[in-house]
Amino acid sequence: MPAPMKTARRSLLVTSATLLSVSLTAAPVLAAPKPTPSPSATPPANMSTVGGARLGKAGPQVNLASGVPVLPKDLSARSWIISDAESGDVLASNNAHWRLPPASTLKMLFADTVLPKFPKTMKHTVAPSDLADIGTGSSMVGIKEGETYTVHDLWLGVFLRSGNDAVHVLSAMNDGVADTVKEMNEHAEELQALDTNVVSPDGYDAPEQVSSAYDLTLIARSGLQKKDFREYCSTVSAKFPGKTTKNKKGKTVRETFEIQNTNRLLTGDSGLAQYRGIAGVKNGNTTNAGSTFTGVAERNGKVLLVTVMNPEKDAQNEVYKETAALFDWGFKAAGKVQPVGELVPPKSAAQAGAQPGTNDGGEAGGAGDSEASAKPVTGAAAESGSGGVGVAFAITGGVLVLLAAGAFLVNRRWPLPDLVRRRTRP
Repeated sequence: MPAPMKTARRSLLVTSATLLSVSLTAAPVLAAPKPTPSPSATPPANMSTVGGARLGKAGPQVNLASGVPVLPKDLSARSWIISDAESGDVLASNNAHWRLPPASTLKMLFADTVLPKFPKTMKHTVAPSDLADIGTGSSMVGIKEGETYTVHDLWLGVFLRSGNDAVHVLSAMNDGVADTVKEMNEHAEELQALDTNVVSPDGYDAPEQVSSAYDLTLIARSGLQKKDFREYCSTVSAKFPGKTTKNKKGKTVRETFEIQNTNRLLTGDSGLAQYRGIAGVKNGNTTNAGSTFTGVAERNGKVLLVTVMNPEKDAQNEVYKETAALFDWGFKAAGKVQPVGELVPPKSAAQAGAQPGTNDGGEAGGAGDSEASAKPVTGAAAESGSGGVGVAFAITGGVLVLLAAGAFLVNRRWPLPDLVRRRTRP
């Protein structure tokens, strides 16, 4: 065969192989891309528009008008959103649908998914396998193998100490981490939290594990429909079971130690005051996520939700300071500012045209909230062994009460029933 023909055939074969290789490697690109954390410091050009077109836009979104206060200065968070928890109106936002690592705020979704499954009095003895595969450097409440804990103990560990060990034990009770992650993703879809992709139930940094300020707010709003969720996320301190030992008389006893909520707007901290009206919800911090926080607060009959993700400022408690600034703005702007979007209801509620308050979700074990309407919750704290300040301690002479859901039934889109509220003592 002449050399030119050999060269031409070799060139054709190389070209064909190259085209085949390109087609094979390019094929997965045609599939829907999996959500991944944004690698840059700028939000993506295209974000979800669930809840309204403006929520998919980059940068601050607010309808400034006469009488509406300007947004707080020096906000450094990559993403934030402030909403009316009852009506669902989004008062203002910044990159609301930016998919970012959520850290332990993802535990809100874990709790909203798993909390109703087990009665709080149920007991579980921890096996070594229950504590397998917990991420290095995880926050822990101090659960020990071979010791027995109630479900109530475990949820205190999840909410107060953000204990990944407590999450893994509850996941083991729920047929394992894999099944729990699957259920969490299904529940996120039901809530229309479509920016969220769960890989680890505890929020520990993992590839492709993401959520958004919008989604975390939806999740918190759903969780707050549940009595036990409200109790746990607002508990300041509690006694937690330690190891089993024998006292000087040879009697077997169970040690206890105190745990405190890591939500600094609830407890206060050096240089940070307790936020007046705060009643939960959950904070988080990891290497990839930075600091994240979702909070709920009430003042003068107005209930607001704020989520802040990854402030760029490296100051101590910056995520709480920016959250407090947004709460302050929201309480001043409420009733004056026109919303830029809304918190959508769950798929099932939207499809069924559900009336507010008809499906309360109830406490763990399936009981509803109606029996607790308008009753103080501080007594429950004493029974459960919570710290002396009780459930969501009183601030400036106020005490927590539950308000009857009927007050919210008019002109509300999937409101918070019986939300914990503060009332001045007579």
